Amino acid sequence: MIGLVLAAGAGRRLRPYTDTLPKALVPVGPAGIEGEPTVLDLTLGNFAEIGLTEAAIVVGYRKEAVYERRAALEKKYGLKLTFVENDKAEEWNNAYSLWCARDVLKEGVILANGDTVHPVSVERTLLAARGEGRRIILALDTVKRLADEEMKVVADPEHGVRKITKLMDPAEATGEYIGVTLIEGDAAADLADALKTVWESDPQQFYEHGYQELVNRGFRIDTAPIGEVAWVEIDDHDDLARGREIACQY
Repeated sequence: MIGLVLAAGAGRRLRPYTDTLPKALVPVGPAGIEGEPTVLDLTLGNFAEIGLTEAAIVVGYRKEAVYERRAALEKKYGLKLTFVENDKAEEWNNAYSLWCARDVLKEGVILANGDTVHPVSVERTLLAARGEGRRIILALDTVKRLADEEMKVVADPEHGVRKITKLMDPAEATGEYIGVTLIEGDAAADLADALKTVWESDPQQFYEHGYQELVNRGFRIDTAPIGEVAWVEIDDHDDLARGREIACQY
């Protein structure tokens, strides 16, 4: 199993940082200056801490900034890094971005969005949930109070995920998908096919719509509740301020 990070996004709501950097390389240290840890640093650190030795990074917008840091990141975290290029990163949404990594998925991955600040306990929770035929396991926050913008999930122990979408009454949801997934290698072909169906029908769809497509086809997707954990998806400057508070704890 290897790590996989989606780091191709532009993050336009985080300008001026993202005038020159992809969202995954925006500093999340307390001062927000160049050289401080980024979301990518924190995620790679988590991968290393759970014993992974390789990681793939999907790059697109301002990809040269990630390439420039490759040697330093490999040295710091002891990971062999490979890159997958998304040629539509500034035009299409991340269903296509994850599909670009379809060959990587065959190795079995822990997937992490490049804008999610979270502790290593999330990866450990996913690893602990492996087995008994589970092929895709979503990290789920069942504690947070939900609103309209979150990626909400309806799931139950007997059937797994039934629905995953932002377009849901928060009161119906079991919890929020936090952007971290364990994907076994034998699920790669099914997921890649579902993602292709999704982005071909609408290139602006999220990869979570690929999960829903799988569920609609009868594929079981499981969840692993992460407990009361401080984490944040960084979309704008308010999120970034929260990310800096959380990153200091880890």
